[in-house]
Amino acid sequence: MFRDTRAFSGFSVDDTDRAMTFYADTLGLRVSLDEAMGGLLTLHIAGDRDILVYPKGGDHTPATYTVLNFPVDDIDRAVDQLTARGVQFARYPGMPQDDKGIMRGNGPAIAWFTDPAGNVMAVLELK
Repeated sequence: MFRDTRAFSGFSVDDTDRAMTFYADTLGLRVSLDEAMGGLLTLHIAGDRDILVYPKGGDHTPATYTVLNFPVDDIDRAVDQLTARGVQFARYPGMPQDDKGIMRGNGPAIAWFTDPAGNVMAVLELK
């Protein structure tokens, strides 16, 4: 039924202005805003994989799971660059994370952070 559809994902934020600044300026993504659709943001991801970010206002609940994974060649460099841009990396009890917040040795090296709305994102090293 959906084999040939162009499915897309989406998630909510509590403030699209803050989200747009974060995704465009901090993460360096190409972002568009559609005021006619109530402030809907579109994250234009490489490979033609747009992601919708929609405003949810007062009843927004951040995703407690990873909604976006950003694969990189060098996780240390990516974490250092994001840290320099003000991103703080999450620490999870029981996870063997180093001083930078990177977990290594349990699959690909990975580090988690949140957007301004509290949604969980990750940067992971894929070689």
